[in-house]
Amino acid sequence: MIRLALLRHGHTEWNRAGRIQGRTDVPLDDEATRQLTGLRLPEAWEEADIFASPLSRAIDTARLVADRAPRIDPALIEMNWGDWEGLRAAELYADPGHDYRHVDDWGWHYTPPGGESPAALRARLLPWLATRDRDTVAVCHIGVMRVMLALASDWHFNGPPPFQIKRNRLYVLEVAPGKLTLLPDPVRLIERAP
Repeated sequence: MIRLALLRHGHTEWNRAGRIQGRTDVPLDDEATRQLTGLRLPEAWEEADIFASPLSRAIDTARLVADRAPRIDPALIEMNWGDWEGLRAAELYADPGHDYRHVDDWGWHYTPPGGESPAALRARLLPWLATRDRDTVAVCHIGVMRVMLALASDWHFNGPPPFQIKRNRLYVLEVAPGKLTLLPDPVRLIERAP
């Protein structure tokens, strides 16, 4: 059995503005870069493999907290939000011409126009997961994390999830053949000594 730690990238200007990013390559903002510069992986994860999504916000988060370049894997890219990327959720809710709903109520097969469903994201993540043979940190996105945590907690995008994803924390999964188990307590990144 190995462990997989999921870490969400730092904030971007679009995160703070409530814009849907998806696969749009929005960089970390200055505040996130400053904050992440002062954090590092816990000692137990320093020797783990480091992977990141190909988007700059994930790559830069990984470099800052791991002090090394991550391996990039396209399987870890954020879910494709299609025509909704760059828009604000509040605007989509207010427009009756959109079938927008909160991602927690999508089920596995709901798909944004021109985008990707959680089931499609799951289909590209499972082959990557099957290649893991040692402890790994994956710096990725909330969509990727929702799918992995859903698989580990038997949640089906059918109401509020049984987990809350926060930044600067490792969400640790035990990976065994055909089974993911979410450990109960996320692990905080460590403050660097001044």
